[in-house]
Amino acid sequence: MFEQILFLLSATATIGFTVAVVGTNNLMHACMYLLGTLFGVAGLYATIGADFLAATQIVVYAGGVVILMLFAIMLTGGAEDKKNRFGIEKIPSMGSTKTYIVAGASVLIIAMIVLKMTANIHTANKDLAVASTGNESTVFNIGSLLLTDHILAFEISSILLLGALVGAAIIARPKRN
Repeated sequence: MFEQILFLLSATATIGFTVAVVGTNNLMHACMYLLGTLFGVAGLYATIGADFLAATQIVVYAGGVVILMLFAIMLTGGAEDKKNRFGIEKIPSMGSTKTYIVAGASVLIIAMIVLKMTANIHTANKDLAVASTGNESTVFNIGSLLLTDHILAFEISSILLLGALVGAAIIARPKRN
């Protein structure tokens, strides 16, 4: 029952926020709607038992990419006018009923995602001899596969990332006269 509710809420949030990203004219709002979409996708990953993918989705995309986009938007200033169409200066508000409803629904979905991802922690040590129920964590399996069967791909990707880091440092360094 919990997984079905989480799936329905995550799917609804993903579709709703995706439509909002496409439908808004404000770049900052689009970025925040994208954040909601990525959390919804993390919830969908959590419902199929891919807890590692759900955590990666939250950390890498929601935590990294969206924050980077927000900083880029804020640093470039955007093309927003300081006055509305009536000539009255815009004053940022603390929120409206609509924003409080969206925030409450988002908090509910995020809480359910976190509960689903951490449910295995509480039940893992109870009985290790129990047959597999499909509720075990995928992190151990992914880690052992990466460091045994797919070690060459893992090392090649680490060298590729190191090369990208060195290249970014060379490009970003100041020019000498």
